Amino acid sequence: MQLTGAEVMVKCLEEEGVSTIFGYPGGAILPFYNALRDVKNIKHVLTAHEQGAAHAADGYARASGKVGVCCATSGPGATNLVTGLANAFLDSIPVVAITGQVKSSMIGHDAFQEVDITGITMPITKQNFLVNKPEELAQTMRLAFQMAKSGRPGPVLVDVAHDVQTSMMEYHASKLRELPVTMPQKELVAAAVAALNKAERPVMLVGGGVAISGAEYEAVHLCEKMHLPVASTLMGLGCISSYREQFLGMSGLHGHERANRAIANADVVLAVGTRFNDRVTGDRDKYSAHKTIIHIDIDTAAISKNVQVDIPIVADAKAAILKILEHTEPMKHEEWIAEVKGWDKEYPLHMEVEEGVNPQRIIETLNEVYADRDTVFTSDVGQHQMWASQYLKLDATHRLVQSGGLGTMGFGLPSAVGAQIGCPEKSVVSISGDGGFQMNMQELATAVCQELPLVNIVFNNNRLGMVRQMQELFFKKRYTITCLRYHKSCKGKCGTPGWVCPEYVPDFVKMAEAYGSKGYFVTSNDQLKDTILEAREYAEKNKKPVIVECMVAPDELVMPMIKGGASFEDIML
Repeated sequence: MQLTGAEVMVKCLEEEGVSTIFGYPGGAILPFYNALRDVKNIKHVLTAHEQGAAHAADGYARASGKVGVCCATSGPGATNLVTGLANAFLDSIPVVAITGQVKSSMIGHDAFQEVDITGITMPITKQNFLVNKPEELAQTMRLAFQMAKSGRPGPVLVDVAHDVQTSMMEYHASKLRELPVTMPQKELVAAAVAALNKAERPVMLVGGGVAISGAEYEAVHLCEKMHLPVASTLMGLGCISSYREQFLGMSGLHGHERANRAIANADVVLAVGTRFNDRVTGDRDKYSAHKTIIHIDIDTAAISKNVQVDIPIVADAKAAILKILEHTEPMKHEEWIAEVKGWDKEYPLHMEVEEGVNPQRIIETLNEVYADRDTVFTSDVGQHQMWASQYLKLDATHRLVQSGGLGTMGFGLPSAVGAQIGCPEKSVVSISGDGGFQMNMQELATAVCQELPLVNIVFNNNRLGMVRQMQELFFKKRYTITCLRYHKSCKGKCGTPGWVCPEYVPDFVKMAEAYGSKGYFVTSNDQLKDTILEAREYAEKNKKPVIVECMVAPDELVMPMIKGGASFEDIML
């Protein structure tokens, strides 16, 4: 069958079962868009910005379990995808990005809107391709999807020259075979089982790899069978239900005290699907001291990269856990469990400031309001993200989608767009700060145009809260460039006696109305539940996104906290 290159690209997408593309058209990718017009089973979502398209594809992938697809033209269109691809790369999210490129004959001649996007994205993609030969197009498209999904998932970019898109070529329907699951070595499984059987203070640490491999059930089965307390990394939240007795919460720099104490005092740590990054470990030497570490990860490069591992198991998380389950006996660690529970009572999470809306109470209210709903929460990056991670009750019906490795402000809203389109039957709630929300707030237009009933919770403390917190704790309260009310006409320093702050910019309620939606304004804790319920009802009834702006306590800190590079011993409560 003779087709244009652009038509072949569309056929390859159909082969992979792609139903949604997030993107923004432009000259170099127009042949592809022209071909896309003729198919009915692929929906294109026009975002307000290419970064929004990349984040939406990311959120779509995380929420639906499918490969997210985004598309952009050459030059600035392609470079606007970069942050989104880096975000997906560090969190191991399967995304295929398709970009247009100038004609093959013009590559390297500084043509209009020409950039070397494969060179730019080489460090932040699992693989990328420049297709400047028609005969390589179909196989490259198929390979991109295979690579995005297999092993440790990640983003793959396919850059297609304009003339390749318009060239005529022979097309034959095909699909690459799925790669086999990576199985664990028997002797290493045996070593892991032996270490767990001997352990007196074992802890299981679940990371994002557990969710990626679909090993949540197996992880629960193992922790129940062996009576293992379970801590989670930021990306592993939701893999083990928050309601399970043995779940300790999040570990790491803003983790739950009981989770960090359990890992610090463990004699064996079974870590599954985590990279042991610095936000998890703090001081790496102290983190790994006096304990046996069993590390299960599908990525060979992750083993002993950050923490020296005693028993390295390179395998699919689900396959490895199943093998361990085959050879372990039921166990009890009653004294150890009792000790861990005692820490929970001794060091509970607590709220300090009651001025305005308490930020922790917002999350607790979301738990209450959405308890009966199958819900995906998305989060931006900042203080609100840590409060969400600390206080959200997550289980099989409540998931948290957030930027982990890259810590990308502006991720919350566009990822919610993708999550809602990927899971139309679920409720989707975006949790953002006033700073992060403004980075990609233009995607509210996308949500309105797509008739998405998103509820956007905006924590407004008039500050870049997390940066200000670090200035307060580590820079002797020398607050610099963190006030979001600052105007050119401001004189002196914030906090000067008699100081009167200018009005906050923007007015989020009016902004919601400008986009054809509705905004709500909350100034006290007793308004929270009724307002969020009303906002949810309005969003669902009218199929429109809403903004709930909460004026949170401006000086509330996220605690506990461990300074970057410090150890558990240096924790601030």
